[in-house]
Amino acid sequence: MRRVERALISLTDKSGCEEFARALAAMGIEILSTGGTAQKLRAGGLAVTDVSAFTGFPEMLDGRVKTLHPLVHGGILNQRDNAEHREQCQRHGIKPIDIVAVNLYTFARTVAAPDCTLADAIENIDIGGPTLLRASAKNFHDVTVIVDPADYPRVVAELQAQGNTTLATRFRLARKVFESTAAYDAAIAQWLRGIDPDANPYFAGAEHA
Repeated sequence: MRRVERALISLTDKSGCEEFARALAAMGIEILSTGGTAQKLRAGGLAVTDVSAFTGFPEMLDGRVKTLHPLVHGGILNQRDNAEHREQCQRHGIKPIDIVAVNLYTFARTVAAPDCTLADAIENIDIGGPTLLRASAKNFHDVTVIVDPADYPRVVAELQAQGNTTLATRFRLARKVFESTAAYDAAIAQWLRGIDPDANPYFAGAEHA
């Protein structure tokens, strides 16, 4: 069983993340992170590589673009047993990302506020998070994906026991991811159904935009 080398941790719900990252670091696993998660882990004394340093490309567009990069998604999506994938990764300097711990912007909480505007809601539609989660879940054969902090202990226990998680665990975690992203998209669609473009001020004066 191939040992885990690298984890990407980028969280809205940061509960338990320091303990989780500390357990990974104790096993020699490199930690990649972004934004507030990286700050929190560093404040806890952990060594963290910013995703922007990993990719050589800065976070930009007010944080709309952070992890959407071939070095990230190639690191997640490559099939470790595929010789052609390995050759392509070597040629392009793509390093494996074996664990992805991500949860999503709190869209439902944002739109529950009585003064939430359409513009506010739009900025709380997560793009990078679902993309990371879906990519990792698609490649569950090789990648451990965690959307729920309650799953940290099981992952850590399996890593400590054998250097990686079991395929069955990775499948169960991937299934949870697709359930989570489906519910997330459904919540967005449901809220947008309540927006009337003929009455909402967001669209005022934008007839020809």
